[in-house]
Amino acid sequence: MLPLAFGLGAVLTAGCQPDADVAVPEVGVPGAVLPSNFPAPVYALDQNPPTKEGFELGRTLFYDPRLSRDGTISCGSCHQQFVAFAHAGHDLSHGIDGRMGTRNAPALQNLRWGRTFLWDGGSNHLETMPLAPITNPVEMDETVDNVVSKLNADPDYRRRFQVVFDKQPIDSYQLLKALAQFTAALTSANSRYDHYVRQETGGTLSAPELRGRALVAQKCAACHATDLFTDESYRNNGLSRSFAVDSGRAHITQLAADRGKFKVPSLRNVALTAPYMHDGRFPTLPQVLDHYDHGMLDSPTLDPAFRQPGGQLGIPLTAQEKSDLLAFLNTLTDEAFITDKRLAERQ
Repeated sequence: MLPLAFGLGAVLTAGCQPDADVAVPEVGVPGAVLPSNFPAPVYALDQNPPTKEGFELGRTLFYDPRLSRDGTISCGSCHQQFVAFAHAGHDLSHGIDGRMGTRNAPALQNLRWGRTFLWDGGSNHLETMPLAPITNPVEMDETVDNVVSKLNADPDYRRRFQVVFDKQPIDSYQLLKALAQFTAALTSANSRYDHYVRQETGGTLSAPELRGRALVAQKCAACHATDLFTDESYRNNGLSRSFAVDSGRAHITQLAADRGKFKVPSLRNVALTAPYMHDGRFPTLPQVLDHYDHGMLDSPTLDPAFRQPGGQLGIPLTAQEKSDLLAFLNTLTDEAFITDKRLAERQ
């Protein structure tokens, strides 16, 4: 992962260059209007202004298996809309030739607000994020040069890229900008919880749900912060005492202090995105809560937030508190997001 995080300076620099003619985001394109209850995005609208043609091109690329070496795996293969662009029922996803990875495919949502990406932060820009799965030998096992050659060999792609970028031939800069038109549009902000905080129709929360919200604020918000429900940090949450199989963030930074730390995922749509944790070890949310209550394992990099007075590890939770938390977490399911036909694969 080191080359992905630190060795893509040329590609990243190109991806951050402003276009000569700055476009204006088109209202009606998914993701073109920012939610009022969200903080300011990291990937601002003017960095890659959403357009209908750009979004639709990015969507086609996202679902095109030709981005993999043998044409069998697309981004959408492991990121399915009906489960918030996670991988339904897979603890570990299978890539090209049935090869198995070591991590659970994370949900793709609200990426415009991300500072870094992947479980270990191996990508530090939304536009370079696709390079990880495309070039990973157990995922898509392809090179960017080969992908660009395939696109240039397709007359329809050449025509569509010309419309969006007004230049030929297609290059890696255009490929990554087009994909970011789609991935940046994956905004989930219309759950019942969102309607509640924005005082919109349909935003009623029950007493258990409100108690659960208060518990999240009291016991979980140090990590699951703001209405994005993540602080984008990397933490060791007590899954293991040894990190020989997967060192997490340390795989990128090479720092012993980062061993066993993984990115804090958002709680949005969490009821849909089982199984849980970076390796998909927990099939259900009750099992996740049990882990935080009494299942943590100690190690040198365990996050201090999980060390309680008296030496207890974790976040103590009563049966009632667990029930209330589950009730609240279900209010974060965004039915509009998972059923938006504009985000679906087009035949």
